[in-house]
Amino acid sequence: MKRTPLEEIEMPFLDHLEELRWRIIRSLISVFVLTVLVFIVSDYLLELFLYSTENLRYDINLQALKVQTIFIIKLEIALIFGIVLSLPYIFYQIWAFIAPGLLHNERKYVLPVIFFATLSFLAGSSFAYFIIVPFALEFFLSLSPPSVTNQIAIDFFFGFVVRIVIVFGIVFELPVVSLLLTKIGILTPQMLKKYRRYAIITIFIGAAILTPPDPTTQVMLGIPLIILYEVTIWISYVLYRKKQA
Repeated sequence: MKRTPLEEIEMPFLDHLEELRWRIIRSLISVFVLTVLVFIVSDYLLELFLYSTENLRYDINLQALKVQTIFIIKLEIALIFGIVLSLPYIFYQIWAFIAPGLLHNERKYVLPVIFFATLSFLAGSSFAYFIIVPFALEFFLSLSPPSVTNQIAIDFFFGFVVRIVIVFGIVFELPVVSLLLTKIGILTPQMLKKYRRYAIITIFIGAAILTPPDPTTQVMLGIPLIILYEVTIWISYVLYRKKQA
């Protein structure tokens, strides 16, 4: 008797939910294990986090205003790195869940998508941490008059930096999403060009929501997003021409 390929079997709705549940559980287990391992070296990562305060032209004094502040920050650092290190596995679980609904020629993009999605997130995060964060700190600290000392709670500072880094890491996924959607025929360069003006407005609205409430950081996020959108149009155009050929 000829066996039916797995991708041709239509699973009941409840079985889909069960499979989704287990894939989420596997992803959470991966994050938990890596978070525990990272917490062991969280002291070194905390020093790496504080690197952004070095070589600034203006003095900044970070303060722990609560007894448990440093412990909580170390936990948050461990969780963030645990999630980042788990990204390839999480992306694989997402792909494994949706793969049965894809065509054979669409499935061959999984490894490039996982690789470039992870690389794009790391590139965006690194760009934010080593370029945007020091620039933002220099700008905001320069606004203080000489009679004012910059005394900042370390947990507030941590939240400020992490928010910028994570947002930039996510928005740098835009070219990867464009590549995937163009390959499977959902997105076209004509569509991206047609809605460019609406996309720019949406970008600045999103930047205002995602970044701390100040116009400088919003512009610093909005401009790279617009550049990424133009890069996305170019990527979509190249892939679309190859597909048409």
